[in-house]
Amino acid sequence: MRPSRRDLLAASTAAIVAGLAGCSASGEAEGNTTKTASQGTDEAETAASVNAAVSAEWNAMRARLWDSLSLGIADETGAGASVAQQTFARFEHASGKYGAHEMLEATSESNYEEFEEALGELRTAGLQAENISRAREETAIASTQLAEAQQALAGETTAHLLDLQLFGVTVQNAAFLAASGNFEAAQTTAANVLSRFEEAAVHDALASADSETYATFESAVAAVESAAGNENSENVQKSATEAFKAAIDGSYALADAESAAGAGHMAALQARGWDAAALASMGGPSSSFAHAAALTIYRARAYDCQWLAARGETDRAATMASDIFAHFEGARAHEALEEADGDAYEGFEAGLSDLQSAIKNGNASGIDDAVATVDSNLVAGIEALAGANAPLLEAAFFRARFDDARELYRLGQNTVAASIAEDLFERFEQNELGVHETVESTSEELYTQFEEEHLSGLIDAFKNTNDSGVETHYEGVQSTLLEFETMAGSTATVSGAEGGYMAARGFDAAVLDTLGNDSRAQAIAQDAFEHFESGAGGYHEALEEADESIYETFEERLGGISTAASNGDDVYPVTKQFNAEALASGYAIVSSSGGSHTEAAAAVMQDVFAHFEEARVHELIEEADHNAYETFEAQLDAYITALQEGGDIGGAAESFANASQYAQFALVDSVEKLPLDLDLAGASGGSHSHSDDGHGSNSDLQGDPNVVDGVPEDADHVIDMTAVAYEPAEITVSKGDKVAWAYASGEAHSVTAYEDKIPANAEYWASGGFDSQSAAETGWENGNGAVQPGQSYVHTFEATGTHEYYCIPHEAAGMVGKVIVE
Repeated sequence: MRPSRRDLLAASTAAIVAGLAGCSASGEAEGNTTKTASQGTDEAETAASVNAAVSAEWNAMRARLWDSLSLGIADETGAGASVAQQTFARFEHASGKYGAHEMLEATSESNYEEFEEALGELRTAGLQAENISRAREETAIASTQLAEAQQALAGETTAHLLDLQLFGVTVQNAAFLAASGNFEAAQTTAANVLSRFEEAAVHDALASADSETYATFESAVAAVESAAGNENSENVQKSATEAFKAAIDGSYALADAESAAGAGHMAALQARGWDAAALASMGGPSSSFAHAAALTIYRARAYDCQWLAARGETDRAATMASDIFAHFEGARAHEALEEADGDAYEGFEAGLSDLQSAIKNGNASGIDDAVATVDSNLVAGIEALAGANAPLLEAAFFRARFDDARELYRLGQNTVAASIAEDLFERFEQNELGVHETVESTSEELYTQFEEEHLSGLIDAFKNTNDSGVETHYEGVQSTLLEFETMAGSTATVSGAEGGYMAARGFDAAVLDTLGNDSRAQAIAQDAFEHFESGAGGYHEALEEADESIYETFEERLGGISTAASNGDDVYPVTKQFNAEALASGYAIVSSSGGSHTEAAAAVMQDVFAHFEEARVHELIEEADHNAYETFEAQLDAYITALQEGGDIGGAAESFANASQYAQFALVDSVEKLPLDLDLAGASGGSHSHSDDGHGSNSDLQGDPNVVDGVPEDADHVIDMTAVAYEPAEITVSKGDKVAWAYASGEAHSVTAYEDKIPANAEYWASGGFDSQSAAETGWENGNGAVQPGQSYVHTFEATGTHEYYCIPHEAAGMVGKVIVE
């Protein structure tokens, strides 16, 4: 039988890695569809610059592959699988001509296909299956695909320096493993780095270019391996830092262009940021899991809308659908879903919009289709965010749907109840969110009890209107799923699942109250309270320990549902208050458990800060693009703060990575090609948040009443609004002068005065004509107050003194300004 290309790849990966950089840079990789950048024209020089930035971004992704493997070696296969999933999501989201995704596909179709396949296999066949040998194989294959593409796109010299920087980054994996107490894994990682370095073409290239740095790097990596073997964490850290510095120094010695080494250097710092996130995730869930738990509640709420509409309560169903949308727009999970899976984000919002329309139009089939769309996209988002912990959230969702089925059975709708149970049976068989395989691997006995005994029995009992059978098997599916959660998850992950489940029960009470069944609504709230008091899989104690204030308010709001029902009041408003506490509880518990190594992760980023302050690239980026420099430092500081204070670590890591990528492109004078469609960088060339012209306009945003087309001829002063800065940031004007802020680049901007930083006698001012800062911020969330391409905001200053202002979407990136009126 003829071996497949994949078989050949697996068999020859080591040889490919060793010999890769020795190939001629003038050739093309298999399937290569773009030329290498060495054609001597201005166009080719521009391409060479941006190609170095793209290749640097691929290096950050290569580093994350080795992060995944290192976590697997440390028996943190769930965390490793999550890193692989997040890497895949970032790659898929890297759209635009110069994004990592499209550039890889354009550079080599075969490298693109093999990379995606290997990355998927690393997560599933390797880490999720706890097959470390397979994970190692797939890591090497995936890394090799990007290395081949780097050589084809950027040439041999840049490929060499990026390989060396990657070795410097991956030896740091040994440091974060040692910091978590995994010395054996740290030793294995360091030995692997040394072995790969000695076989790689960059080994001889560095020895020739800078023999002293070569010797320093090799001896430092050997020292890491030795210190890990002696379980000396301090020496592991010290030697890993020395190896990283030597690798960076050596990369500049290898480089033909300092800017290419600088771009790779920033990607290496991005990779260190991902190291910190990986370390923080060890021993506990990340904030991404809390986001996924929030999405699980939206799944249950969408089905409540369907339930109410089917019973003729279309007004309340429409209100609930609208409330889901409004809640999501302001939720912490909003940006997390958009970044983790842009397609799921857009599909979810589109489904919600369709659901509202279908309810208003009384279109039953449209409602069913919209709910299915909402649910399928939320499933995709949960998988992207929760990774290996997704089955726990699926179990909680199943429990909430079984509750729906039982309530419908109580209302005499046994056929509908049976169809819900059958749908859950089908989802289980299809292994939605990995629940089937995870239950089976966790406990064969539980698996048999759940599926064969209770789920099948519940379907039959519903169909045959067997009341005692319904109660027996309902209790059976509930108890087996909760037992599965506690066996398969940690207290923190079980608590996240249970928080979502209890929020769903609260909304069930609101549904029954709307249907006129106050007594049943009260009973549901009381049952939920009893479940919580009995422990709820450790949720009760975990919340009380994590945040006593939220714990007390949680119980108060849950009791308020019961009180409202007993008093004949509308339960729904109180339920929404309870939902807010259930969501807050999930974030609080995750933050307090939150990986047991967040202090060590913060130390990693503090080391990054110290390295950057003394690094060669510090001056390079400050001279190349001051905005990129300030953005990077601001996001680095925000990341450290998130680690130290229990903030959104996943979101902070992503923002830091984006700031690093902004700097990568700035260093090679290619900011206009930056493939980020995020407010952080404000670059053109992204996808869904831009218009087709790629210049940040959005038809959903409005600037009225004081945003005008063009720049008025009678303006006394004009301030340009670039990607993340006002230019000039400070200006002195005379009383009565008219100032125009003109859009220059990036995403849409706002001009918003700080309410407490303008003269006491000044009227409040902001684009959009708002009368307060809070109104301006609320207005922005609703699409008002934007200054877009071809527009300017105009204000005449009558109050003397200092007026400070900011751009709402770009304040975090340092977009602030000052007008001094004399």
